Amino acid sequence: MPKEELRNFDKDAATWDENPRRVKMANDIAASIAEHIPLTPQMNVLDFGCGTGLLSMELHPHVRSITGMDSSPGMLDVFAAKAAQRSIANICTKYFNADEGHLLAGSYDLIVCSMALHHMPDIQPVLNQFYASTAIGGYLCIADLDPEKGRFHEDHTGVFHDGFERETLSAAFIKAGYKNVQAVIATEVVKPVADGAADRFSIFLISGKK
Repeated sequence: MPKEELRNFDKDAATWDENPRRVKMANDIAASIAEHIPLTPQMNVLDFGCGTGLLSMELHPHVRSITGMDSSPGMLDVFAAKAAQRSIANICTKYFNADEGHLLAGSYDLIVCSMALHHMPDIQPVLNQFYASTAIGGYLCIADLDPEKGRFHEDHTGVFHDGFERETLSAAFIKAGYKNVQAVIATEVVKPVADGAADRFSIFLISGKK
């Protein structure tokens, strides 16, 4: 399918967490965020493109609140159900779809966006919205793929970027207004690719402060 089409994540939501690679990746990214960002019980966090909340579930014990935002109602339903089953009171979910004209609102001490940016065609406007919704002294953390020549996804529907050059994305952070921008390796993923061989993919964490 052409990359211009959008992927329907609703059909994958029920079984999303059954993939151990996804669980490990979320855990590793959460650990990298905790290592590089001073998480506090006073923080209100936005998890943009939250999916089923794998990352939020790791971060919520360390912060005041987390808003999980996604364009997939199915993913949000799974996330909300997990939070309810575990009696987690400081998590809420919110539907957001830029294609329907939605704009970010509110102010957050930390915005995290994990493995979602490559599904967004225009990066700079997204970062500009993140900056507007970051509280003074707050942080943005984006975890995504280093350049990977299109081998990571079996289905490229809704994939607009085959990874990102860290220098280019860091420059976009700075253009949006963030300071103290740094890039580190958050984790690596080994998975089979189209030719049946296993390939290794690195995932960075870029952070900046307002």
